[in-house]
Amino acid sequence: MFEKILSSIGASLKKRNIPYMIIGGQAVLLYGEPRLTRDIDITLGVNVDRLDELLAVVQELTLKPLPEDLKSFVGQTMVLPALDETTGIRVDFIFSFTPYETEAIKRAKKIKIMDRDVNFASPEDLIIHKIFAGRPRDIEDVRTVLLKNPDIDVQYIRKWLKEFDLFSEKKEFLKTFEEVKR
Repeated sequence: MFEKILSSIGASLKKRNIPYMIIGGQAVLLYGEPRLTRDIDITLGVNVDRLDELLAVVQELTLKPLPEDLKSFVGQTMVLPALDETTGIRVDFIFSFTPYETEAIKRAKKIKIMDRDVNFASPEDLIIHKIFAGRPRDIEDVRTVLLKNPDIDVQYIRKWLKEFDLFSEKKEFLKTFEEVKR
């Protein structure tokens, strides 16, 4: 069921020329250990000014937007959560247009799902997202991705985590990565 939704999402976003990458648990399934996940997280390389186009994608995919005051919610959170009511799978579309996200989307890996290309975050960018989120589950995901992908570009990861530390009060992103990497 995930394959069908992922394939359809990829095709619909491509048709509307909306850059994206699959992140979160679905990407962990690709690069790390199998684990239970009931949602799909998608980073979009666009600002909320393209919300109407995204709503057309959501409608085409027969997903139900979850917020009642949709424009206000998306404006505040930069996320459009939607639900596939048939399967109960939640899909979170995350608006982003930072230099990091733009580069990460360009680095996305095309993975064939049901004869369609679907863009997944690279293992390096998945690790960066997981370190940034920082929950225990995310840190464990980083460990498994590192174990399964020994040829990972560690310098790329360090470069961006160091950059994020510049704008963080705690300055622990790079430190966390180095601890997990040991």
